[in-house]
This record gives sequence, C-alpha cells and structure tokens, in this order.
Amino acid sequence: MRSMDSAPRVVPTALGATETEASPTGTDVPSSGNGATPADAAAPAGTTDSASSGWEPDAGASDPEGRPFPRPVSIAIAVSIGLVLAFAVVLRFWTRSDLWLDEALTVDIAGQPVSHIPALLRRDGAPPLFYVLLHFWMGIFGHSDLAVRSLSGVIGVVTMPVTFVAGRRLGGRTVAWSAMLLVATSPFAAYYDTEARMYALVALLTVLGYLAVARALERPRPGNLLAVAVVAAGLLYSHYWALYLLAAVAVWLLWQARRGPEARRRNAWMVLTAVVVGGITFLPWLPIFVFQARHTGTPWAAPASFAAMVHAIATFAGGSSNEGRALGLVYFALLALGIFGLATDRRHIELDLQTRPRSRPLGWVVAVTLALAILGGIVSRSAFSTRYASVVFVPVVLLVSLGLAAFQSRRIRAGVLAVAVVAGLVGAIPNITTNRTQAGQVARAIVGHAQAGDVVAYCPDQLGPATNRLLPSGRYRQTTFPRGIGPAFVDWVNYAAASRAASPEAFAVHLEQLAGPTGKIFVVWAPGYQTFGTKCQQIVESIQANPHYATAALVGGDAKVFYEPMWLDEFSPQRP
Repeated sequence: MRSMDSAPRVVPTALGATETEASPTGTDVPSSGNGATPADAAAPAGTTDSASSGWEPDAGASDPEGRPFPRPVSIAIAVSIGLVLAFAVVLRFWTRSDLWLDEALTVDIAGQPVSHIPALLRRDGAPPLFYVLLHFWMGIFGHSDLAVRSLSGVIGVVTMPVTFVAGRRLGGRTVAWSAMLLVATSPFAAYYDTEARMYALVALLTVLGYLAVARALERPRPGNLLAVAVVAAGLLYSHYWALYLLAAVAVWLLWQARRGPEARRRNAWMVLTAVVVGGITFLPWLPIFVFQARHTGTPWAAPASFAAMVHAIATFAGGSSNEGRALGLVYFALLALGIFGLATDRRHIELDLQTRPRSRPLGWVVAVTLALAILGGIVSRSAFSTRYASVVFVPVVLLVSLGLAAFQSRRIRAGVLAVAVVAGLVGAIPNITTNRTQAGQVARAIVGHAQAGDVVAYCPDQLGPATNRLLPSGRYRQTTFPRGIGPAFVDWVNYAAASRAASPEAFAVHLEQLAGPTGKIFVVWAPGYQTFGTKCQQIVESIQANPHYATAALVGGDAKVFYEPMWLDEFSPQRP
C-alpha cells in the first residue's frame, strides 16, 4: 500500500494517449476502457490527472500530438492567466452601486448586538451565520459600502484557488485551471462577490464540502469526517437551500453505502453519518426556522417553474445580456460534454448516454438539488431566485470544466476556454458601473429639498433600508407602509396579509397629521410590488387630492437602469 504522495504510474488509455493514475486509496488501479478508474463511479471525486488533457502555462508543455508550444506562446499564456486572475480579484472589490434592499437590510441587522440577531432574523427569514460574520467584520473594518462588501469579496477570492484544488481532484490540470478561470470570470460570481449577502459564502462552503466529502470517502479519519460535519452545518446556517443540497448528497451517499462497491460502503456510511451530525447542529435554530417557514416566506415573488432550472444555470454565465447568452450557450454545450462526452480523437467526441463515471455524482447533486428546490417552492408557495442557486454554482462550473477536458486537442481547449473567459469578463465589467438601486438619487433629492423634521414615507417599506442608509441620521421623521415602523428593517411576518389589510387612505391621513400644518411630506414609492396592488399610488393620489399641498415629482423611477427603481414625490404645504 502506497501513500497518496507516492509517484503515480502512467498507463495507456483507450484514446491512444497516456493517463496518469492514482487510486483514491493510494493503490494503483487499472484504467477502464473509457479512461476512467473504477473509483470514478464510486466516489464523488477522482484523482486522475491526464497528461493528454493537462494544460499549464509553462514552456515545457506539449499538446497530445507531442508538439511543444513555442516558448513565446507559453509565456503569453502565463501572462494572460496572471492578468485575468489579477483583474478578477479587482472585480471583487470594485462596484459603484449603492447598497440595495437586501444588502442594506443585512447590514442593519448585522450591525445590532449579536444577541439581538436571532430575534431580528426571526421576522426576516434567513439563517444567522453570514450576519454574525459580518457583525464582527464591520467591527474591524467599519460600515462603509466597500467595507461591508469586502467580506464577500475576500470570500470570493479564496474560492478561486479552492476551486482549482477541487478541479485538480476531479479531473486533473485541465479541469483545475478551467474551473478556477471560469469561477474567476463568471459574471454571477463577480456580482455576488460584490454584494453584502451570503451567496459568496455559500459558494465557498459548497466547494469546501465537495473536497471534504471526497477526502472523507477516501480516508474516513476523524478530522476528515469532522470537516464534512462542519461544512454541512455551515451551509445550513448560511442558506436554507442547503437543505436541498444536503438531501441530494445524503441520498447519493446512502446509495453508495447500500449499493456501491463493497470496499467503499463502510466509508460511505461514515460520511453519511458526518452529514447527519452536521444536520443535528441545526436543531437549536429549528424553532426559528419553523416560525420563518410558517410566517415569513417570500411574498415578494411568485413560485418558480421547472424552467427556472435552466434559467439558473444561464445566470451563472451572465443572464440576459448578449455576452451572457453567448457564454450560456458555451456553458450548456460544455455541461453536456462534461456529463456525456468522451473523446475518440482530436475531431470526434462520442456521447455516452450512461454518463461519464467521473461526472455522475456532481450531475446527480446539481440536478436533484434544483429539482427538490423547485418542488419545495411549488409545495410551499415560496419564491425562486437564481441567486439561491449559488448552492450548485461551483459544481456546475466543475462539470463545465470536465466538458472542456473532453476535447483531446489542447489548442481547441485553450480556444474555447479563452472565449468563455473573455465573454465572462465582458459580462462582468458592467457590474462596476451599474447601480442596483435608485436610492442614491432619491436620498440626494430629499437632502436637497427637505428640512429637519420633515416627513419621509416609504411604500412599500422595502424601499426604506437602502434610502435610509444614505440619509442623515435622525434628521427626518420616517415611516413605512404598511406597518408604520421605521425604515431600517422590514418585518416579513405575515407580510402579504399586512399589506393587503393596510389602508392607503388612512396612511395618507397619518402622514398629514405627522407633518403638521407646516411640514413637508416626501413619499418614496414604487409600483408593481407583490401583494400591494396599486396601494402605493393611492397614497400619493390621496395626498395630491388635499388642496393644502402642492405636489412636485422630484425623481422618476427608471426600471430599465436600476434593479430597484424608486419614485419620489414632494408635498409642500400651501401658504394661505
């Protein structure tokens, strides 16, 4: 028995090239007819490194035909990779956008004492890990936009080399470099790595979980099993879609424990136990989760259909932009090759409908996680958002990278990867200048027209956190519709019922009384929010109908430019 650090052996493959192999247990094993080892079908990660598919930016590299790249080309490749990765790091800390609702609300909650965070999240609907981490992060680096977003940025930067390690384990150097570069240049990753939310953390925990499970299946030592449990707990305390992810992983492990290779069944049982232990750590939070599930939900959007699975993967490539559509086509093609493709020569790739052994665990986890999430949303009437799919973002990228490795020709692989990287960077660059919310315009207009003590109202209350963050603290009397509470938080408990029950006319009268005979009223509002109907417009119209006030439209909402558009109307008392 040799250790994992022992020298691997080179064996012939069915492709007519050579493949370097080491078994997951450190013992040499024969290659199967399709170039995969028996361990590929049993473990979620292989440790093969194919010389015919390796791609590294060094002068000594050679393509499968044995012709070395010219030294200038190798140097150019190395420099290009360095520049791409450097720019990708810059992208994680460079955006001019103000904090929108979810970010501002996250910062407001995280800024409270740690002991208060569970109660605040009870009416918000999220698990606590990222909020606690952000609380301590802000204690060190402050509350500026750059400071609060930098936590996600740092996490995103760490995810890049960790993804390289995962890719190396899954399919060798080609998959490693491809996966790291695709994660680094993904518009999806660039966006959420510059957002003060938990999605960058979820992506990092997912790839760490992949590595933890792979190592524990090979060697179920206490430290490896503990890593599985810790990551499972971290995922559950970061985002509730981790429930679907862990369910998919648990079912796969159970299958391996009962029907997998005899030598691996005991290991699979032990890893499954570690996942369960990680789940048990969620029990203290369970009462809050149950309350959230019953009373908070996601009243701001409709449940998803199965088309959302396709849309989620397309969003990883950049969504609906031209670059995103182009990159999306590349992703879907490579994803299919990663799951089904097997090269026969430089020009031909066969599709194996039984799937490639190396891709089966990841393919199962991605498909089942998304299917469970959508079914769960349909049953519970909870909304689907593509950002929730961050739980499968890195697994999808790994499968796409496997598809890239299906090409025998090194030059074709480099060309396709270059196209994907360039398209990703072009799609990610708008994140630098695009403002996600119109709160900045609204706040500047309020500061320019309002006096101390004037009334600022928000309809719906979801517009409050982003705008309030940009206004002078304590200068104005602020209130929100439908609950009449302050603008820093949103109470999502029975939200749809509260919005339907609230009277816009009564709220307008309340604003007039709050302003008094001499005070101005500023209404920040937006149409089209779920469960509100036309109530926000009715508030504005009710005040306009009062002859005591003169009306001025200070800001017009621009839904084409801003993800979170806002309108601002000023109501000034008329002099007798």
